[in-house]
Parts: sequence; C-alpha cells; structure tokens
Amino acid sequence: MIQNITEFSKKLDISEESIKQFIQDFDLEISDCLSPNLNITQNFETFATENQEFLRKYDKDLNEEKNSDQIAEKIHQPKEKVEEIIQNKISNIYDNGLYKSSVSTFGVDHQLGGDYQFIYNYFGNKTELKQRDFIGYRDLFFYIYDMLEPFINPEQSKNWGIQKAAGIIVYGPPGSGKIFWAKRIAEMIDFEFLEILKSRLKSTSENDNKTDFDSYLSEMLKKNKVILFLENFDEIMAQRKENQIISYDNEEVKDCIFQNIEKFEKENLLMIGSAKGLAGIETEMIAPGRFDVLIPIFPPNLQERAEMLLFNMIKNLSGEATLLKILKENKADQIPFWLDIAEKMKVFSNTMIVDFTQSLKKRIRSSYLKNRTEKIKISQPILEASFKESASKLTNDYLNNVQQFVMEASANSYDRFGVRIEALKKELETYKAKESPAKTIGFKTDQA
Repeated sequence: MIQNITEFSKKLDISEESIKQFIQDFDLEISDCLSPNLNITQNFETFATENQEFLRKYDKDLNEEKNSDQIAEKIHQPKEKVEEIIQNKISNIYDNGLYKSSVSTFGVDHQLGGDYQFIYNYFGNKTELKQRDFIGYRDLFFYIYDMLEPFINPEQSKNWGIQKAAGIIVYGPPGSGKIFWAKRIAEMIDFEFLEILKSRLKSTSENDNKTDFDSYLSEMLKKNKVILFLENFDEIMAQRKENQIISYDNEEVKDCIFQNIEKFEKENLLMIGSAKGLAGIETEMIAPGRFDVLIPIFPPNLQERAEMLLFNMIKNLSGEATLLKILKENKADQIPFWLDIAEKMKVFSNTMIVDFTQSLKKRIRSSYLKNRTEKIKISQPILEASFKESASKLTNDYLNNVQQFVMEASANSYDRFGVRIEALKKELETYKAKESPAKTIGFKTDQA
C-alpha cells in the first residue's frame, strides 16, 4: 500500500521528524526514499519495516537532550571530534550546552566512520548522479515539505486549523534555481504548473484574442489544482515610494491579486512569486493569509557544487561518448576530481556552474580535435580558463544580492538553515575588499 511520511510514521510508531532527519543524517537520496509526490518508496518501506528496532532507537535518541560528552562516551570517540562534527552540521544548541533534537548520536557516529552499511544495502549504496531528480539540498527539500504540509495532509486543517498557503515567495540570488523549486513544489503537491507570461501582465494588447491579467486570473480560478508562477515578484509588488513612478501594468496586476487572493485557497489555486529579495515588497502582500510562506533558495554549497560539476559534465552522454572516455582518463568521472575547483567557486550560482561546464566541454573538444587522442589531460590552465569565463557573472550587483539574501534568510529562517547561512557568509567574506570601503558593501571581483 502506497503511504506518505505521515501515514508511514504512524505505522512504525516513530515521529515523522525522525524519518526526515534520518534521511539527512545518512545522506540518502530523496528519490531513493520518496516518490515525486512524496509517497514512501518500496525500497525505503522494505528497509524501515525490516529495521524498525533500529529506527525506534534512532527516534528515541533524536528526541533526547544530550551534550558532546554524552555522545562521545556512547560512540567511543574523542569529544573534540564530536564537537567538530556537530558544529559543522548543527546550529541548534541550548544555552546549557545540551543539543536540541536535531542532533542524532547515530548521525554523528556515521560522520566519524561508524559502520552503517546495512542501511545502504537497501538502496544500492547511492543512486547514480545522472539518475537523481536533483542534487543535495535535503535540508531545503524538507523545509519546503513542512511548508506544504497543509496540501499534503488535509488533517492539519481539520485537526489544527492550519490553512493552505495562498501564495509563496521563493527568493534568492539570480541563477539559484527558483523556477526549478517552484516546479518541484507543483510536483510535490500534484498541481499543474503554469508560468505567467509577460504578455499576460500587459493591460492592453494588439491581439484582441489576448485577455488582460484580470480576465486571465478569473479563468485560472475556474481550474482546479493550479500553480501560477510569477517572475520578478519583487518588482511587480514593490511598495510605492514618494515621487516614484510605478508601472501602470504592475499596479494593475498588484491590485488584481489583492482583490482575488482570498479566493486562491478556496479555488485550489496557489501562486508562487519569484524574487531576488524581500526588501521593498508591499508589506500588505506578505501579511498572514497572503504571500506569507517565504522559501530561501540558496546558492549551492561546496559538496553540491562538486556534484553539480560532475552531473553537468556527464549529462546526456552515451556510454561510449568521447568526452566520457576523456573524463575517465583523468578520473574526472568521480566527485573528488572536482572538489578543488568547486572550492574556488565560492557563492557561485547554479547558472555559473553550468556556464563553467559548457566552457570546459568546448575547451576539451578543441584539444581533442587538435590532438586526436582521448588521452587528453584536463590541466589546471584549462580549468582556470573556464573558471574565469564563468566567473564573469560574479559582479558587484550579484555579490550584493547574495549579501542581501543572507540577511533576509537569517532573519526569516536561521533556525532551519543556520549552518548553510554561516557557510555562505564565510564564502562571501572572501570577496570583501580589504582596502578602504568602496561603493555599497565594498565587494571586489578581481580575484574571480
């Protein structure tokens, strides 16, 4: 019988949060554990059913308050190593030194080399990179899952009075994958995804067959289970400032959404706005019951960048592809090869990583056409040249965008993304100007 996490956790008599944290602690691929519409996979059901005793121990431990001394003693590891693991992964610590329930003794033990092969035996170790739905971001996935609970589990509304969101804002720097996650949300709650075209935002049109936004939204409200994705939400919904000229079209769209937003939940319509940042958005628009679900979309961290580099290098290649043979010759068909260059790509967006791989593929191909051999060395100069080309988007505007994003994500979601936020802050610091303050927040990009 197909079950979602809520149903399955009740069957196992362990908390839903424990299942989510378990998947993250043991770096299991989301697609190995959950189907696109968030039901438990057969593999995960088999594992969990046959290892209920272990999962109950995990559940009990996760919900116990504990300090580093207690964890170190239990897993027979030095306290210093335990604390290092926890500081790198967890930001939730009580003032008295006890860790909140987001710290698992088993998870720490796993990070320090504990043998948990019995878990991976059920999942074929790890899903091949090219077969994954997406890379990393388990923390963001489950954060979004929690935000979507009212859509996934109707009992939340019946038992707790928690209503579905009328609107969601996905915000983050350019190229961070906001439209990808908006489509993922549609998949998770089984809604049709529709992107609002720019032509729909015009108050008039030369083509009489086209309708204005008000008519368009009225038509969408007649549909069932639809997500409307609106780009440039922060510009369209900007708060009017004194003596500022506002686009008539934007004002019309904003007024139309204000007038209809109360109908969204009733009519099973969800609007997702994409924004670079939250500053400047009309405060009434993000009030409770409106666009009050704010989802930060982060640039990838170091490990995610390395995985994305490999993924984009091997994407769509056949088993006999010349590029694949060259990658294997350099051991570049494995994650470790990409870690050094990924380390240099601090605060790179997803788009910049794709740009890098496209540039690198062209350089490798040119070398192959010149030398007619697959024994081509992917040298440091080749990597550096592609790096510099892709880093051209690492402008002051982009870096200031990341800085603003860090501030807003910290204010809204630090409890869930503290570790990711702190890591992003450190990466951002490497671009700060060392000399006297320059314009805005003083970033420099000459080292890119």
